[in-house]
Amino acid sequence: MSTNLELLQTKRNLAAQNAPRVNVVSVVALLVPAALGIAGTFLTFSSVFAIAGVLVGLLLAQSPKVAKQWEKAVVLRLGRYVGLRGPGLFWIVPFMETISTWVDQRIITTSFAAEQTLTSDTVPVSVDAVLFWLVYDPEKAALEVQDYPQAVSWAAQTALRDIIGRTSLTELLRGRERIEVELQQLIDQRSNPWGVTVQSVEMRDVVIPDSLQDAMSREAQAAREKQARIILGEAEVEIAHMFEQASHSYANNPTALHLRAMNMLYEGLKEKGALMLVPSSAVESMGMGGLMGAAAMRQQKLTEFGSETADKPV
Repeated sequence: MSTNLELLQTKRNLAAQNAPRVNVVSVVALLVPAALGIAGTFLTFSSVFAIAGVLVGLLLAQSPKVAKQWEKAVVLRLGRYVGLRGPGLFWIVPFMETISTWVDQRIITTSFAAEQTLTSDTVPVSVDAVLFWLVYDPEKAALEVQDYPQAVSWAAQTALRDIIGRTSLTELLRGRERIEVELQQLIDQRSNPWGVTVQSVEMRDVVIPDSLQDAMSREAQAAREKQARIILGEAEVEIAHMFEQASHSYANNPTALHLRAMNMLYEGLKEKGALMLVPSSAVESMGMGGLMGAAAMRQQKLTEFGSETADKPV
C-alpha cells in the first residue's frame, strides 16, 4: 500500500515538473510589446496597436524557457526530436517547437516491495526495499519508454520477486548484501536501455509468518541448549583429565595428599556455622585431631565474641 502511494506521489511530482512554467524572461517578453502597443493606442487613438502588442507579447512569451541546474529539457520540433536544452535560459520557436519532458538528473529514491512471495523452500515472505537510481541519458529516458519512473518501479518489483523465488529463507535472512548486489545488477540490466542506471538497492525489512517466527525461535533456543550441554560436557572431560593427573601426583606423594585433605577440611570448618563429618580413619591417618581441635576452638571464640557484641548496650 505504501509503495503504491509513493509511486503515485512520484507521478504527481513528474506531472508538476512537466507542467507549463512561467519565468521572468517570459513575463518581460509579454509586458514590453503590450506596453508599447498600449502607448501606440494612446498616441494614435487606435486600438489596433494595443491588440497587436498583446498578440506579439503572447507570441514572444512562449519562446524563453528556463531549466534548473539538475534538469534537461527534451525539445521536439513538429513532433520530431531535435535535442536537449538546459540548464539555464534557452529559446524555442513558438508553436513549432515544444518541450515534451523535463528530465530530473538527480538521484531518485523509489520504494518497492514483494508481498507474500514464495522462496525456493516454499516459505511466504514480504520484502520491502528502496531503490536509488538516476537518469544518465535524458534522450533515452524520454524517447525509449513512456513513463520511466513507473517502468523502473515495476522492473524493481519483478526483479525482487524473481530473486526471492530462487533464494532460500536462510540465504535471504543471512545474505542480504549478496542479494542486494544481485538485485542491483538485475535491475540495472533491465533499465540501462532506458537511460537509467541504478546506484544501489537497500533491503529495509523481511517479514515472515508469525508461526514460522515461533518455530525458528524454538529452534534457536534448542540449538543454544545443545551448545551449552556440549560445552558443559567438554568442561567435565577436562576436569576429569586434570583429576587424573592430580591422582598420579598424590599417589606418588602421600604427604601432598594429606596436606590437600587438611586444607580442604580447614576451608570447610572456618566458615561460621559449618558442619563437616570426617571418618575416624582419616583423623588417625592424617593426624587431624589437633587441626580439628584448633578449628573447634576458633569456632567457639567466634561464637563467644558474637554473643558479647550482641549483649553490649548501644
